[in-house]
Amino acid sequence: KPVKGVAFQKDLGCVVSGSWDKTMRTWDQRQAECASNTSLPDKVFTLAVCQNRVVVGTANRHVLIYDVRKLGEPEQERESSLKFQTRCIRCFPNGLGYALSSIEGRVAMEYFAPDAASQAKKYAFKCHRAQDEKGVDTVYPVNALSFHPTYGTFATGGCDGKVIMWDGENKKRLQAPWAYPSSIAALAFSPTGAILAVASSYTFEEGEKDHPPDKVFFRPMSEQEVKPRPKQGL
Repeated sequence: KPVKGVAFQKDLGCVVSGSWDKTMRTWDQRQAECASNTSLPDKVFTLAVCQNRVVVGTANRHVLIYDVRKLGEPEQERESSLKFQTRCIRCFPNGLGYALSSIEGRVAMEYFAPDAASQAKKYAFKCHRAQDEKGVDTVYPVNALSFHPTYGTFATGGCDGKVIMWDGENKKRLQAPWAYPSSIAALAFSPTGAILAVASSYTFEEGEKDHPPDKVFFRPMSEQEVKPRPKQGL
């Protein structure tokens, strides 16, 4: 079965993977066999590691939050706040929550803490959409998310072949979209945030057709492109 998510948990030095076989596994790099195997309710579409948490997005819009040190049972089970299939999950660098994207051109900003004050901060927004001359929207899946390690701003990549930087704290788009030859399949910032790796690869959202070759682009990032822009006071 396809492996749909892989993440490294640096504190424990283990790799976490999730698959369409409805399992999440941890791996000690010194051993050939997996260290643990956790059964899940559905196929894994995405996963992310955040400090001691593993956040898993599965089919049927399930979101399961585990403590990587105690994988027997999830510490939280949620349903995605978005109405359509989950495509990507990535955790906030500060460890307080995660962003979740869907096939319907939306991103949700979610918080781990269950208290009312924390949950009141969550929100969702539309992105990766195009409008024709008649005002009809074309909505694209948001395949990829990546947070800047220093500033906490983040990039989204969609089937429209575009990458957009966002300031989630201040609810702002930071610049005009950057266009690439094909769908954005994956995104990743370098450890310093100085470079954004962009995988441009047709994801077969329109079935079999001629398409540009797969490529990985490395985009140098200026501070102006990734730094938050707080709202101006009166």
